[in-house]
Amino acid sequence: MSAPPVGIIGGGNFGWGLAHAVERAGRQALLWSRRPQRAGTEHIDLVSGPAALAEAELIFFAVPSPYVASIARELGVYLDGGHFLVHISRGVVGDDLHGLTQVLRSETPCRRVGALAGPLVAEALITGAPSGGVVASRFPEVRAAVREAIGGPAVRLYSTDDVTGAEFASTAVGLFATAIGFAQGHGLGPAAQAMLATRAMAEAARIGVALGGKHETFMGLAGFGDLMAAVAGDDRPELAIGRAIAENQPLEEIGSIGGTYFEGLESAGRIAAYTRRVKLYAPVITLCAAAFAREIPAGEAVAALMSREAGEE
Repeated sequence: MSAPPVGIIGGGNFGWGLAHAVERAGRQALLWSRRPQRAGTEHIDLVSGPAALAEAELIFFAVPSPYVASIARELGVYLDGGHFLVHISRGVVGDDLHGLTQVLRSETPCRRVGALAGPLVAEALITGAPSGGVVASRFPEVRAAVREAIGGPAVRLYSTDDVTGAEFASTAVGLFATAIGFAQGHGLGPAAQAMLATRAMAEAARIGVALGGKHETFMGLAGFGDLMAAVAGDDRPELAIGRAIAENQPLEEIGSIGGTYFEGLESAGRIAAYTRRVKLYAPVITLCAAAFAREIPAGEAVAALMSREAGEE
């Protein structure tokens, strides 16, 4: 019996990247987008609605976090417990920073869910350039299904059952990659960027552990490895967005640079509010939230970051 097709929701760059990875793995992709940006191929079928995705066993959500709940609700009427749902969004929802796997479980009959994290970028998935990532799920069959669907010689996928840690690490890296771009836009060099990345990930790990994640997840590919790729300059859209913020471009003009919805502004504000409420020390995230929202001048944010008192390493 041939393998079932793989469903993909979202016609942005990442949705198409996943579709091409599925195609290279020898599988059929079913891609649903309200506004498809390009034509399908022999192995990438553009479907007209969510009902067609019920044919797939594994379905990827490649849409921004604010839209996951409504799309999951619309799709859920066609699904059952035999489907696997995996999202790639870099966002959290609600005042308690819930991961999107919780949204998928609450809005659909599907229990077996997961998240794709790490330094996967759309362009590498589209072109087949070597890359890697982490699939997080409490269900081994979900982790195996993702590896079979998009893994291969060019895409090396690791696994973890720490869904909470991987989801928050992915959200934090999206935010911090924007901060790295912001720092680059203000002329901060490699040493300052390394300091920012290291201190930022330490903050993310503290918050992630408070949420129930594992500290080691933030030191691995889903956390520090992902952020290292951004610092190295993997051309992800968040870097360009950060540089645009540094140049004081209007937020409404930079929200979709590179075809990517900017989740960092909403995430930064939500995470900063959470850390204040639970009394967690998070000065980098707090500064990012203020700078991204234009609540403080960009130069003042950079000066505040560099003037922090240095403690023990």
